[in-house]
Amino acid sequence: MKDKRELEQDIIKAIKTCYDPEIPVDIYELGLIYSIDIDDDRYVTVKMTLTTPACPVAISMPLFIENKVQTVPEVKDARVEVVWDPPWSQDMMSEAARFDLGLL
Repeated sequence: MKDKRELEQDIIKAIKTCYDPEIPVDIYELGLIYSIDIDDDRYVTVKMTLTTPACPVAISMPLFIENKVQTVPEVKDARVEVVWDPPWSQDMMSEAARFDLGLL
């Protein structure tokens, strides 16, 4: 059985296959994932935000992320919570994402 750190890396890999429909960068590199919590029984809670409350995928994106995380071996179940605090800003993007978008 993988330790939580290894499992978290697998979860991140799964999340990184999800892209914002309006921005050609995965949602992890965009800084939309605030936390990934894994309990001892391998239940996962992901806290994420969206670029704006009016995001056209505000309902579908969290469900899509939940489904992606649930495909990771050893994850028993996953839940995604959308939070708005702190508000997302471009400062939360990784350097690679800013480079890809020509912001560096």
